[in-house]
Amino acid sequence: MIETIDALVGLMRQDGAKRIYAKRLAPNDNSKNQVYLGGDFTALNIIPYGDIQNDDTEMAGSVRDRAKAPVDFYWIDDTGHHHAPNTQLILYPKYPEVRMSGFLKGCRQAPADIMRVRDPGRVLFLGITEDGSVLGHAAGPDSPLARELDQRDGLEEVGVFLEISATEGLGSTKERLLEALSAIYQKQWIASQKLGSDGIIRPYTARNGGGYTLEAELGISPNGYAEPDYLGWEIKQFSVADFDSYRPKSPVTLLTPEPTGGYYRDKGVEAFIRRFGYADKGGKDNRLNFGGIYSSVRPYHADTGLQLRLTGYDFDKGKIIDLEGGITLQDRNGEIAALWKYTGILEHWKRKHAQAAYMPSLFRTPPPEYRFGPKVLLCEETDLTLFLRAIANGTIYYDPAIKLENDGTSKMSIKRRSQFRIRHNDLASMYHRTEAKELDL
Repeated sequence: MIETIDALVGLMRQDGAKRIYAKRLAPNDNSKNQVYLGGDFTALNIIPYGDIQNDDTEMAGSVRDRAKAPVDFYWIDDTGHHHAPNTQLILYPKYPEVRMSGFLKGCRQAPADIMRVRDPGRVLFLGITEDGSVLGHAAGPDSPLARELDQRDGLEEVGVFLEISATEGLGSTKERLLEALSAIYQKQWIASQKLGSDGIIRPYTARNGGGYTLEAELGISPNGYAEPDYLGWEIKQFSVADFDSYRPKSPVTLLTPEPTGGYYRDKGVEAFIRRFGYADKGGKDNRLNFGGIYSSVRPYHADTGLQLRLTGYDFDKGKIIDLEGGITLQDRNGEIAALWKYTGILEHWKRKHAQAAYMPSLFRTPPPEYRFGPKVLLCEETDLTLFLRAIANGTIYYDPAIKLENDGTSKMSIKRRSQFRIRHNDLASMYHRTEAKELDL
């Protein structure tokens, strides 16, 4: 039997857990009724999951009103870890709500005696590994683990979870993040650099080196899959003119998903640009552009004839009512030029983190150097429903930079860049909790 939280943390760390959470289970949190993970989509930024599929079974009540996504889940105890191959997340966008089910099926070593009953006081511990697996351990109401959790103070809340430090004695991830950012702030001017996948820091001369420099200082190696991650926090830097006004020089890019439907997907990018694009306004020959700002509160774009809209969405309640709908670009006749299905946005959303830190930076050259400022914006508990509400009210807008070029021969090149952006001052609308922290010099 595992008798202390430290012992459990040690076992989970041996199996690769980088972040560890606890959830106090309510009577309805059992194998029959599923485990409730929150009345929003915050859990989707905490628990890794696989491909999302619409669920059109009779139990759903009607077609397309919920979705499922597999979870690579393992029960862990003092005898080892045991795969629960049927574990999945159930997404109910109409409520909205996320639940977990199937965690006992196909796993003989699963703690059925704890997860089948309705006893109050039970606790579910979850460890999140770097490769996207989830480790689980269930404790009964009278167990040493449940009693110890009740006695612990100061645990950070992340949605319905309590975060437990994976490194005893070093404080919460927020405290450790602020310590690391304070050390970077204290260095003042830092040479532009980039940490390679081989672990070696090298000089970086291009003008987009602010993020790379901050990542290198934090020991983060860039990768193309997810946002920079430090102790489970998404790390963002933004350029400012000075540390007095903190006025950002550019908006924040939230997501960069390719359309999953519409004319763009059905006919291809080239056909899309030729139909909806326009000649380069700078006078470049043999070039067509598709750009501009598209918002649900703006009229149809003068150059492309398109407008940003939401389909399958209840604007009054701020909820998805049809998972086959999504964010669209439509013309005046209702033809969909581009579509980002909600299921596709959910797939992209899992790359984001529930927590994010935004740090300002100054730039000077030569040589290229960055200085990171003392005021950090900490944002916690992001949620897809907040993202869609911000689309609906025009706070988030679509800002593409797509082009088709011909060099005068038969050779053509296509540049794709689809991005959803928000003004820095509106970031708070994307999170349930935000706070500004002054770093120590």
